[in-house]
Amino acid sequence: MVPATVLALRTMHDLDGTDARILLALLDDPRQSVVAMAQRLGLSRNTVQARMASLERRNAFLRYDHRISPAVLGYPLTAFISVHVQQQKLDSLATELAAIPEVLEAHGLSGRADLLVRVVSTGAEDLFRINGKILACDGVERTETSLAMSELVPFRVEPLLRRALPAVGGAGVGGTGVGGPGVRGTGA
Repeated sequence: MVPATVLALRTMHDLDGTDARILLALLDDPRQSVVAMAQRLGLSRNTVQARMASLERRNAFLRYDHRISPAVLGYPLTAFISVHVQQQKLDSLATELAAIPEVLEAHGLSGRADLLVRVVSTGAEDLFRINGKILACDGVERTETSLAMSELVPFRVEPLLRRALPAVGGAGVGGTGVGGPGVRGTGA
């Protein structure tokens, strides 16, 4: 069974300037201690710890496996598979797709295809095998596979956090505005 959190939309409510500053500080140095972050942001340790706990409860943090490169694990090839499905079998299909280790994520779509599935493989023959596994899932009508030739814009949230700072009236990391000390980028 696929956990409900996989199928649910993530929503974040009531992000304030302090939350945004903490998240930006984490982007800049994810290994820093709570004490070091508190000193850097000019906040108390208890405030940072409480805010981190609150952000965690609100599902602000993605799983840590998003930071591990599949290429290091022997899967250098990334592909996106558009899947056309029988709608009434979508729930069971999500469970079947989750059982295929090379499926990194799957998204329901509007438009021509019903699902966009991101997969990794060891090479072309392995990709053919993975596509066959997806085609064998109950409810799949057909697939279209596109190889990722390069990653032009990697996953990022920093520009969104920087945009959120003025909207919530917060200061940047270090309390000096959006581009405080030690923060990468110039903002958007």
